[in-house]
Amino acid sequence: MEILKVSSKSSPNKVAGAIVGSLKKNEKVEIQAIGAGAVNQASKSLAIARRFLEQEGLDLFAVPAFIEIQIGNEMRTGISFKVFLKK
Repeated sequence: MEILKVSSKSSPNKVAGAIVGSLKKNEKVEIQAIGAGAVNQASKSLAIARRFLEQEGLDLFAVPAFIEIQIGNEMRTGISFKVFLKK
């Protein structure tokens, strides 16, 4: 499963394009975000990706979960969205 890391400065349109591209190849992708701004951008990206897929008669669903990620010597809590192509 491909992992896309989203930051507060990520472009939702570009992330949405990456989500759609990955879903078409693998039918699942994981999005990881740490911090409120990053989670906001990830959420917008999911909504935009869904709109892109609707034009092709497809849909997606996402399963959110907490994750622990080590950055340097520090453990940080983030949000992971496991995204699947809906059949």
